[in-house]
Amino acid sequence: MRTQTSLAGIYAAAITPIHEDGSLDLESLPVYLDFLANRGCHGALILGTTGEGPSFSPDERDAILKAGIGVLNSQRDFVLFAGTGTPSLHETICLTKTAFDIGYQGVVVLPPYYFKSVSDDGLFSWFSALIQQAVPEKGALFVYHIPAVSGVAISLELLSRLKSKFPDQLVGIKDSSGDPIYGSKLIKKFRNDLTILTGNDRFITETLNGGGSGCITALANTLSPMIRKLWDAFHHAEDTTLFQEYLIQARTIAEKLGPFPPLIKALLPLQHNLPTWSVRPPLTPFTKDQANKLLRDLNSINYEAIN
Repeated sequence: MRTQTSLAGIYAAAITPIHEDGSLDLESLPVYLDFLANRGCHGALILGTTGEGPSFSPDERDAILKAGIGVLNSQRDFVLFAGTGTPSLHETICLTKTAFDIGYQGVVVLPPYYFKSVSDDGLFSWFSALIQQAVPEKGALFVYHIPAVSGVAISLELLSRLKSKFPDQLVGIKDSSGDPIYGSKLIKKFRNDLTILTGNDRFITETLNGGGSGCITALANTLSPMIRKLWDAFHHAEDTTLFQEYLIQARTIAEKLGPFPPLIKALLPLQHNLPTWSVRPPLTPFTKDQANKLLRDLNSINYEAIN
C-alpha cells in the first residue's frame, strides 16, 4: 500500500491549449507542462475543470492525454494526473484505462454528474465498477469532490466504504468544495490514509498543517513559484503567513472574474509571453480590457511575500 505522502506536492490544474479556430494545439501541451515543471510544480492534472475536460469528445481526450505524456521526456520526475470522470461509466473506464496504459501516475475522477440525487450506494457501485475494471493494482485513483460544479457530493462515509474495499487503489481526494468544515472533517478522518489535495489556494497552509498533502489549483499555472515557496517554507518549519496571505488575495481577485480557464489563458501571454490560447464554448475568452484589469489587480497585491 502507498504511503499517504507518496503523491504529495504542488500540482497545477493545467489548461488545455486550443487554437483560435477551436482545434487542439497538441504540440504545445508538453511544452507548457515543461514550463510548469521548471516553475516549481511537482506535477499537473490534465483535463480537470481548468483543463475544460468535459468540453472534449472521447477521441479528443485520448489525444490530449497522449500528447501530455511527452513532458516526461524532459521532466522524468514530473507527476501526471488525468481527469477521467464523465457521466458515462463506460466512457470513464475507457479513459481511465488509457491514462494508466500510457503512463499517468494517477486519475482524478468526478462522480457521474448528470443525476444529482443519487445515493451513496449508487456512487459506491459506480466507483467500484470503475476501479475493478480500469485501475491497476499499482494505479492511484483520486476522487474529485467539487459539488458546486458536479452537483454530486462525496460523503466521508462513501470514502470510508471505498477505502475499505480498495485500500491500495483509492489513494486520495481532490477537495475543491471550498468548504472549510468539510475539509477539516476530511483531514481529521483520513489524514493517515488518503493523499488529500486541496483545490483552493486559500486552504493550502491549513491543509498542510492538518496533515494533508498539498494542492491541485488553477492559480498554480501562474503562481507556482509562490505556492512552491509556501510548500518549501512549510517543510522547513518556517512561517508561511505572507505566502498564504498573498494567495488568499489573489484567489479572491480571480474568483470575482472567473471561470478559471479563460482567466488563466488571459494571464499567460501577459505574464509569460506564452501563446494566446482560446477556450471551448460555452466559455468565452477574456477581452484585452478584462485581461489587463486582472493583471493590474493582481499587481496591486503586496509583493513582500515574493521578495
